[in-house]
Amino acid sequence: MTLPPDHPPVAAPQIGVLLVNLGTPDAPDAPSVRRYLAEFLSDRRVVEIPQILWQPILRGIILTTRPKKSAHAYAQVWTDDGSPLAAITRAQCAALQGVFGDAARVAYAMRYGKPAIGPAIDTLMAAGCQRILIVPMYPQYCAATTATVVDAVGEHMKTLRWQPALRYLPPYHDDAAYIAALKASVEKELAALDYTPDVLLASFHGMPERTLHLGDPYHCQCRKTARLLSEALGRPVEVAFQSRFGRAKWLEPATDARLEALGKAGKSVAIFAPGFSADCLETLEELAIRGREQFEAAGGARFAYLPCLNAGAPGMAMIETLVRRELAGWL
Repeated sequence: MTLPPDHPPVAAPQIGVLLVNLGTPDAPDAPSVRRYLAEFLSDRRVVEIPQILWQPILRGIILTTRPKKSAHAYAQVWTDDGSPLAAITRAQCAALQGVFGDAARVAYAMRYGKPAIGPAIDTLMAAGCQRILIVPMYPQYCAATTATVVDAVGEHMKTLRWQPALRYLPPYHDDAAYIAALKASVEKELAALDYTPDVLLASFHGMPERTLHLGDPYHCQCRKTARLLSEALGRPVEVAFQSRFGRAKWLEPATDARLEALGKAGKSVAIFAPGFSADCLETLEELAIRGREQFEAAGGARFAYLPCLNAGAPGMAMIETLVRRELAGWL
């Protein structure tokens, strides 16, 4: 069909894929971290305390004291390409785009910080993407992660007159492709060590215990991931939960307490974080640096941190498999 000469330009219809990860500050300094934490910790799914009680605490104490400490932690893992999480997510996006070529347009966004979800969707639509697959990069479903992505997309949809058709990648905690990718990555990293660890410890991000009792499937899905991986590896995989915050009871066992106990017992350890799709502050600083320090301070001698799947071959093959499955009927 020939368009009238005064018709505005219309991009050819395309398929869009949007990878979404948690987020990162723009720089490893206190002002940047303060802006990031203000957005992140103001999400009602992240902190389920009535805002009338929480906001004075957040604005008065946390955002006054925590940014400087967190900025120091970020500075220890910051790279020439910026935040590890942002750099790795960009690499994952570029690798997936290379696989799909002209068949789909791939972009990435951060739930908190930049690039934000709304502008990323606008960019895909401007390029002609009338069908978009949203890919939350969280293997295990959690209301504080996966659901917040859906929330943010929904809020942006309210602002659009012409909305794209949407699909969401489901949690993939027990998907055969995910377990196979973890197995390949862990075995490769273990083979490079000069010792066989007594304990293989899977550290997942922690959540308040009450979220389990309220119906969040996160704890069960973390446990299932570890069980399936243990079966695939043919050896035990222990589970622990990191990043406790505040006075509430959190999921247990706690990673730091477990590392201390293993150090005191003289056990060798290899720790990894299967719930993270890309290495970030919580893995590179909290586990690889502080986790090692806690372990060695307790008397431990042999400690290794095994990287996340990141943009390596096993991880990218898994992402391609999952994305192609969800794009069935569109491509």
